Amino acid sequence: MEELNRNKKIERAILVGIISTPEDEESMEELKELALTAGAEVVGVMTQKRNTIDKAHYIGKGKLEELKFFAENQEVDLVIVNDELTGTQIKNMEDFLNVKVIDRTNLILDIFAKRAKSKEGMLQVELAQLKYRLPRLAGLGGQLSRLGGGIGTRGPGETKLETDRRHIKNRIKAIEKKLEEIERHRSLQRERRKKNRIPVIAIVGYTNAGKSTLLNALTNAEVYVENKLFATLDPTARRLVLPSGREVILIDTVGFIRKLPHDLVEAFKSTLEEVKYADLLLHVIDVTSPDMEEKIKVVEKVLSDLGAINTPKINVFNKIDLLEVVPKGNEREVYISAKNKIGFDKLLQAIEREIFKDVEVVNFLLPYDKTKEYNYLKEKTKIIGENYSEKGIMIKAEVQKEIKERLKDFIIV
Repeated sequence: MEELNRNKKIERAILVGIISTPEDEESMEELKELALTAGAEVVGVMTQKRNTIDKAHYIGKGKLEELKFFAENQEVDLVIVNDELTGTQIKNMEDFLNVKVIDRTNLILDIFAKRAKSKEGMLQVELAQLKYRLPRLAGLGGQLSRLGGGIGTRGPGETKLETDRRHIKNRIKAIEKKLEEIERHRSLQRERRKKNRIPVIAIVGYTNAGKSTLLNALTNAEVYVENKLFATLDPTARRLVLPSGREVILIDTVGFIRKLPHDLVEAFKSTLEEVKYADLLLHVIDVTSPDMEEKIKVVEKVLSDLGAINTPKINVFNKIDLLEVVPKGNEREVYISAKNKIGFDKLLQAIEREIFKDVEVVNFLLPYDKTKEYNYLKEKTKIIGENYSEKGIMIKAEVQKEIKERLKDFIIV
């Protein structure tokens, strides 16, 4: 297998994009990172300043001629476009250039197909790929017929499945059914955590900000880490013991990115919903990134789309080991180095303060005939200790203010 990988031809790619805003320039830089992550050799970048995308060929005819000349002279194998293309645009460009053409969405899906390791992750990626390809069959026909045709054809693209629209629809239904079963299992896990009163903290952030490194450093999770986009896809949950001895669950989530494909968000919906149900979010931010503010906005947009924008959040500015001067921070902003485990004391304090800000330990004495109040405590609080005496049941519990107020007559000092 190693020999096969060594002999595998690296595809020479040219990146193509429309520039209409400053963000588009940054997006092109990111496209280069995506291409490298997918295993391509980037031999050129071509952009065109225009306000609209050409409906037939994405770029104008003159720029297309220039692209063809460059592709022929540089022996380009692949053209990667920075926007989502229609099947017609793909077909027209490939016919004119005589080179394989993929768009940003297909590139991201290809990386996901390469990175997914769990059964759920692979199903989610396949679902996203099929939904992307279904309306583009006419344009993608040439690509889909290639067995092992390189970047943009990983996953279900290596079978004959895509040549039949009906088979694709049947496969989509089958995958969705399997994912529904997995989601039911995930819901049971959430209910179990809720019943056990274990707070859940979701680690979110832009891809390659250091989320998995932070999870590893805090919990010794041994999650795969690499300095590439989308190094890990499959969510990992680990227990974390805070300085007070209390336990929480830390969940690592898939990284966000500009123009995150809609089909991908839909396919990973059950996984991403872990964010919505979390008690606290740790938004990991690469403090060294030149477009840090823009990436923060991208993450907040995705959180808003998931219905999690109002979930309590701590901004965790990572990679301070690369800074000359480190900002002071506050309760909602912590500066750390996940790699070197710097600033973890302040981070853990911030987590504990936020998660348990409305919780205090209270002792109750419930007479044996107060079964209603006893059941209420068992359901609504985390019981730390329980002893039986002649006067009743002595209960030590972590309670919120409203519960303390409701049962104030049974509080003992």
